[in-house]
Amino acid sequence: MAAVVTPPPLTSAGRTAVVPATRRRRRLRPGRVAVNAVLLVVSVLYVLPLLWMVLASVSDTNSFRLTLPSSLTLDNFDAVLNVDTTYRPMLNSLLLCGFGTAVTVVVSVFAAYPLSRYRSRLRRPFLYTILFSTGLPITAVMIPVYSMFVQVNLIDSMPGTTLFLAASALPFGIWLMKNFMDGVPVVLEEAARIDGANTLQVLWRVVLPLMRPGVVVVTIFTFIGMWGNFFVPFILLLSPEKLPASVSVFTFLSAHDQTQYGQLSAFSLLYSLPVVLLYLLLARKLGGGFALGGALKG
Repeated sequence: MAAVVTPPPLTSAGRTAVVPATRRRRRLRPGRVAVNAVLLVVSVLYVLPLLWMVLASVSDTNSFRLTLPSSLTLDNFDAVLNVDTTYRPMLNSLLLCGFGTAVTVVVSVFAAYPLSRYRSRLRRPFLYTILFSTGLPITAVMIPVYSMFVQVNLIDSMPGTTLFLAASALPFGIWLMKNFMDGVPVVLEEAARIDGANTLQVLWRVVLPLMRPGVVVVTIFTFIGMWGNFFVPFILLLSPEKLPASVSVFTFLSAHDQTQYGQLSAFSLLYSLPVVLLYLLLARKLGGGFALGGALKG
């Protein structure tokens, strides 16, 4: 008995119909499987510490192991929610990082504008110096900085520490801001100057609105870097009432196996909230990009 071969479906014009791609079987490529496996392993490595921190913060046992708590409790949060442990260090961190970030962003804008718009013989060496400064570890300069702060009587000074944090973040901020500013067309500034705008008006009304995502990126990266900085305030601030939260977290650690892991986890969650809130508030301004398409028409 002869086998019956089913012809392919035909369209109304008499042509062979094309089978949709969704009906075809997708072959699993070994490279794609390997990449997915590596990404899964990296994701697990990131999630496990966060999961341990969340479970330890609501656990009734002080254990270093990642285990499900026998009962949920908020005693760890009650233990750390006080003036000396959380409120004052968090306020000190907000003051240090907030003012330091503001100084860094403002100075970065004014420093990046001439680097982006004007040509000079010193421009390239200055940019190379900034690029070198971004990779210089802060620990390499802390000894001379500490000596200088002692001589000028700025040790244990909140304004002095804030200015040093801003100065240490300036190379990275200027480099990023200059690259974002290069994306703003010069023709828009020339049109504004024809209308009678000066340099400050061009910078404030033309350049900055178009590079708002760049300013947001510099703000977020600068604030996160200062918020997690432990070494600088630990060296330059001596009074316990002036220490930020990044240093006060050190009080939960002990060398005699008496570390309060539950309280440490609760404090770490509270310590992460300002950074998360800042990102949520500013992240919606990152998706717009540079709205230059309509500005250059006509």
